[in-house]
Amino acid sequence: MTAKNERLRWLIICAMFAAITAVLAQMEIPLPLVPISGQTLAVGLAATILGSRYGAMSMVCYVLLGAIGLPVFAEMKGGASVLVGHTGGYIFGFILAAFFTGYILEKTAFTLKMAMIANTVGMIITLVAGMIQLKIVLDMTWATAFKIGVFPFIIVGLIKAFLASWIGITVRRRLKQANLLQVKGDVAA
Repeated sequence: MTAKNERLRWLIICAMFAAITAVLAQMEIPLPLVPISGQTLAVGLAATILGSRYGAMSMVCYVLLGAIGLPVFAEMKGGASVLVGHTGGYIFGFILAAFFTGYILEKTAFTLKMAMIANTVGMIITLVAGMIQLKIVLDMTWATAFKIGVFPFIIVGLIKAFLASWIGITVRRRLKQANLLQVKGDVAA
């Protein structure tokens, strides 16, 4: 496969994960201010399957789609107003979370145990980024921002981190076995 075709293939894969994130964003449990959605599960899946570079690229694609107004964010919302609003920090956090989750896996091993650790780190990154913007936009104290923007999501976040790890590692192994995912520098399959 030529380098140009390889780049195109990766762009298509990143776009697919952006679309998966948009679909999972609509699966939600409404809460006051910040809903629980499937977006973070998609972030973990992207990072666990694609690694740091392409996992983060898929989230950049997702954020850009929402920024131009496509209704890809939770509650079928889109536009720059969401990104600068009280939940925008979580969305920007997806990019960092995908990168660092994938990076941890690339530097250690693509195993269930390491994926769980990496996805937990990713969850923390997302929650902290969300809490910071929530505090700034709504002019809250740090304690209130933590109480509203982090605490209610810890248990659900750990469940999603486990699901992203388990499903992601399983899918990644199957894709590699079928020669549909060739990633240079993997420490473990």
